[in-house]
Amino acid sequence: MRFDTIIIGGGLASLVCGIRAREAGKNCLIVSAGQNALHFSSGTFGLLSRLPDGTEVAEPLKALSFLPATHPYSKIGVDKVAEYASATIGLFDSCGVGLHPAPAVGEGDFPINGYRLTPMGTFKPAWLAMEGVTLLPSKDELTWRNALIVNFSGFLDFNSLFIAEGLERKGVGCRVERVTLEEVERLRKNPTEMRSVGIARIMGKEKNWKEFGSKVKELLHGEDLVILPDVFGLDDRIVTKWIGEMLPAEVMFVGTMPPSVPGIRAQMRMKKRFESLGGTFLAGDTALDPAFDGDRVRSLRTVNLGSIELKADNFVLASGGLFGKGLESSPDRLSEPVFGLDVDYPADRSIWRDEDFFSIQPFAGIGVRCDDAFRPFRGGRVVENLYVAGSEVGGCNSLYEGSGAGVAILTAMSVAERILSGQ
Repeated sequence: MRFDTIIIGGGLASLVCGIRAREAGKNCLIVSAGQNALHFSSGTFGLLSRLPDGTEVAEPLKALSFLPATHPYSKIGVDKVAEYASATIGLFDSCGVGLHPAPAVGEGDFPINGYRLTPMGTFKPAWLAMEGVTLLPSKDELTWRNALIVNFSGFLDFNSLFIAEGLERKGVGCRVERVTLEEVERLRKNPTEMRSVGIARIMGKEKNWKEFGSKVKELLHGEDLVILPDVFGLDDRIVTKWIGEMLPAEVMFVGTMPPSVPGIRAQMRMKKRFESLGGTFLAGDTALDPAFDGDRVRSLRTVNLGSIELKADNFVLASGGLFGKGLESSPDRLSEPVFGLDVDYPADRSIWRDEDFFSIQPFAGIGVRCDDAFRPFRGGRVVENLYVAGSEVGGCNSLYEGSGAGVAILTAMSVAERILSGQ
């Protein structure tokens, strides 16, 4: 079987790259082993919220010049970063995933970082939010006086008390209540089912969300804000709009502990968009056994397809770094398991991590060694027709910087453009 481009990984970077390739008419295959970081998404995307030295960032584009030359954004270039960032909302809109920036904008109408309320009651910077997810212009100047926080009885992945404590520290009075629904109660018989996705499937039924909305309305006693767990609209976000219209107060849907309903919905819609364009998506499969012609990849196989050889002009590796098992760790080394690519990491394993959990963790910045075109090295030599995108790219600590989604989207767009232009 032959393709123009084969992409390994089924997450954000893979889907963005695959969609761009298919929109340009390239015959494209995605090989996805399983779940990805979108399943853990908060419903927001970060571009850059903190520099490597710890300086907080309000306007990401203005901060790009302070990044080291090895950073993925530096390799892309300031002008291209701005171009790709501006194209992001349109790309996701074509997939049926609505995105919006914070209410305030920076110089040149480029959005500043907004803030989302986390399930731990803290406020984290974000660049864009999915439809229905609230992105605030400030973490300190809150406009509400009193909030009603409502959870489902027995749902442990949404900690109402943490959220209440966080808001009360900001001067917002809070009251916590629980709602019991018959169908949700049935999930409690099996603890593995009492998760956000299980509840979301039930709340997609009109009878259930209307009953829930009515019960929340009865609980209101003049509060100007209602906070609910983001477990509505697995298939269609319109449910959150309908619930909002039922309640005489502003409604904020706050992300739960994983799995993430907004992230899973986005992944489903992006996959559907890729396949509707004619792309081939191999789910639950693993790439292996690449064949090389000198410094070029000729083909690879997958576990499920056995001896069938998959050939392509270009290959993209976007399998998620350490988090997605795109990198493997042993007691004395880190390795890239599919192609055997060179990985940059400290020889002393003791400095891969910091014992302070909340400090910058060096292992989160480990990635495949790449040139400025995101082509990786193998045995010290560039692999000419292989590209790396997303968290597998070295040169930044996206967890510390708050740049994970931005790096995934923008490196994928850069790689796609290079492939399409033959660079």
